[in-house]
Amino acid sequence: MFSFTIKHLIDCIALLMLYIFVFLPRWKNKRKGALFIRTTMYIYISFVLFFTMMPIITSLPFIFDHPYAINIIPFDDYANGRGDIVRQIVLNIVMTVPFGILFPMTQRRSRRKLINTVIATFLLSLGIEILQPVINGIRSFDVTDLITNTVGGAIGYLGYVIIRPIIDRKKKSSPRMKQRKAYT
Repeated sequence: MFSFTIKHLIDCIALLMLYIFVFLPRWKNKRKGALFIRTTMYIYISFVLFFTMMPIITSLPFIFDHPYAINIIPFDDYANGRGDIVRQIVLNIVMTVPFGILFPMTQRRSRRKLINTVIATFLLSLGIEILQPVINGIRSFDVTDLITNTVGGAIGYLGYVIIRPIIDRKKKSSPRMKQRKAYT
């Protein structure tokens, strides 16, 4: 099972400092809703990094001390009945559902939000899969994870499509929007 260590704490402190000194100053002058969505996305990505790659900083001196493991056969573990593959597939899908919901909220109006979300989810997953074996010799690049993470992002986008009208209605009925309409 997973245990939190000082090595993880170092990475968490680094992520907190990155947020406080780099991202928050850039985002704090945006609308409160945009600050909230971007901060939520940052926290979400931090959790993804926590569960998929950490510890990172203390592992850097040892990145070349282990082999690079790669599995390019999709669903090979499932076909061969190895490990708890069904659980891993479900967790990989669930892990990227929030990304599929949050990512389109960070984008300006676009007609290609689904395509952009799927591509961004794929790239997020690809980055994690490429770096996992480099940072941690126990992990491997697995094309099944890439596929299931991308599916999770697409499912999350469907969640975004469902909640977006609710958010838009709340915005239109907010006192601030009614006040703006009164002045126009």
